[in-house]
Amino acid sequence: MRRERVVVLALDGVYPFELGIPSRILSAADGRYEVLTCSVDGRPVRTNADFGVTVEHGPEALATADTVVIAPVAPDRLTDEVPGDVLAALALIRPGTRIVSICTGAFVLAAAGLLDGRRATTHWQVADRFRHMFPRVDLDPDVLFVDDHPFLTSAGAASGVDICLHLVRKDHGSRLANSVARRCVVPPFRDGGQAQYIEQPVPEQGAASTAATRAWALERLGEPLTLADLSGHARMSQRTFARRFHDEVGLSPGRWLIQQRVVRARHLLESSDLTVDQIAGRVGFATGASLRQHLNAAIGVSPQAYRRTFQTAR
Repeated sequence: MRRERVVVLALDGVYPFELGIPSRILSAADGRYEVLTCSVDGRPVRTNADFGVTVEHGPEALATADTVVIAPVAPDRLTDEVPGDVLAALALIRPGTRIVSICTGAFVLAAAGLLDGRRATTHWQVADRFRHMFPRVDLDPDVLFVDDHPFLTSAGAASGVDICLHLVRKDHGSRLANSVARRCVVPPFRDGGQAQYIEQPVPEQGAASTAATRAWALERLGEPLTLADLSGHARMSQRTFARRFHDEVGLSPGRWLIQQRVVRARHLLESSDLTVDQIAGRVGFATGASLRQHLNAAIGVSPQAYRRTFQTAR
């Protein structure tokens, strides 16, 4: 079995937590990946914490990578130009290599011109700054990660876990990705996007949560659920329920339902041989055409293309 070589580039000011995510997640994938960490000169790297890290490899490791991961750096180090040594290191990456950024690592790729005309994401707190610096990038700050092959970008901190699990799922199927998630005690999928983590008004003291209704809805995705159904289960007015739901989740109830139906449809496309129309019915989309539309809007591919990817991985 050939192991995928993943090389993580650590730059000065790197966040230590995110730097360690690729090794921790991918090393739990039954030996499918070899993870190396390098710097632009092979020397120790200063982190944004009160300690540095010593790496085992210099930039030459990038030339051997199947996948490169750009770890994030502290915001005060972000510029619209790539330092010469970083640019020289990036130039060593072979054409066609898959390149992943975590959080502010997207700034490095964008400054190098690699994301021009592409869809990407980064941490929501620096989204306005990113748009101002890189107007030619189609930035979506509401999602946890974007896969615009061969470039994949993710949001802040723990979204590095999400995108590494996505790599495992894409390369080897959902069964192994779910196994890795269990070993690392993380969810295989996270609900919602970055919107739920943006600062929201604190719900009034004693306010009822919508969590029970969300769990109830997940058991009934195949049914034509309405706002009246959801608010009725929660025993709230529709207006109060919609406001409280958005405060807790960062999405409207309707958008959240669509998102959950797409997640369930992806699971069935990966793990079953049901037709697209059958899957659409099971997850609550009226027709296969509706499923195609929503899946394409969410991840940019058709159900058939998505299924082919995971059938190959399986």
